[in-house]
Amino acid sequence: MGRLLRRAAQVGEIGEIPVAAVVLDEEGRAVGWGVNRRQREQRPLGHAELMALEQAARLRGDWRFNGCSLIVTLEPCPMCAGALVQARMGRVIFGAHDAKRGALGGCLNLATDPSAHHHMEVVGGVLEPDCRSALERWFRQRRLQRQEQKNGKPATPARGG
Repeated sequence: MGRLLRRAAQVGEIGEIPVAAVVLDEEGRAVGWGVNRRQREQRPLGHAELMALEQAARLRGDWRFNGCSLIVTLEPCPMCAGALVQARMGRVIFGAHDAKRGALGGCLNLATDPSAHHHMEVVGGVLEPDCRSALERWFRQRRLQRQEQKNGKPATPARGG
């Protein structure tokens, strides 16, 4: 997770929401890496989890991931959680919970939904304080930048942040 946080920070510096993911095969080898690419490439499906799944499927020559694990810094959204169910991912490990948009226990749980044809193991909250604070810092900085653009001058940072 530490390596993913470092990669997420790098992508955050270029304007993407700082989320990173990796797919590990049955032996624990990284077979797919992904970061958010929605802004940079104008890809509506450019979420880190989907990028990692695409690369792993190409490298493995298979779209089924029964014995694999996906590790990601933020709880997957409904689109990504649905893709993970469809890909038959064996285990999903995530950092920060997302009560507003998370779909593996946050606002809904697609892993245990009766409609899911595949049920995967889900482990959430791994290094959650670090994952959450990285996202909060990025969004706070983003708000300050937008305020500066709107006002035409540097914004004063909020206390404690």
